[in-house]
Amino acid sequence: MNEPIFFWGVSSTPLEIFSFALSVCTVGLNIRQIHWAWLFSILSSALYGIVFFHSRLYGDMGLQLVFILVSVWGWVCWLRGIGEVSLPVSRLTMQQWGASVVAWATGFVLLAWFLKVQTDTDVPQMDGFLTAGSLLGQVLLSRKKIENWLIWILVDLLYVGLYLYKNLVLTAVLYAVFVIMAMAGWRVWSGAGKV
Repeated sequence: MNEPIFFWGVSSTPLEIFSFALSVCTVGLNIRQIHWAWLFSILSSALYGIVFFHSRLYGDMGLQLVFILVSVWGWVCWLRGIGEVSLPVSRLTMQQWGASVVAWATGFVLLAWFLKVQTDTDVPQMDGFLTAGSLLGQVLLSRKKIENWLIWILVDLLYVGLYLYKNLVLTAVLYAVFVIMAMAGWRVWSGAGKV
């Protein structure tokens, strides 16, 4: 499943194409707050882990494993809510914003250092920065925080450039689509929550 083929005039692999389709379904279902999004997330993350391994994007590869674990957690949160109450869409407090920025910065420093010292990646800083931001976005999504969409807009925009650099053109297109979908998610969730 990793032999190159041409898809929409772009060199890709069946694995990347299938991962692409599952990922679009995931975000579309997330926007609509349909819990089956988490199943699609688990499947697409597992497949993209393989794609990123072959591209030496080890931070992104490891991120896919974390996405699988967080997706299981997110699925449980969305189904069970908090106690007996359904998990509502809400905004971050100023304290939560501060903690989020610190977590992203700390994750970036640690991941970039690890990737530079322990792997043969040629993009340790960018891979570390985007991996840390993606982790934050996924955690906020799992807790139905509206600001997850802002994190995803920024991260996905930067991922477009990284994936073009790594010649993962179809994945770059996917992340450009994600930017548009994240903007839609921001609009829909901003109107859905009692904020």
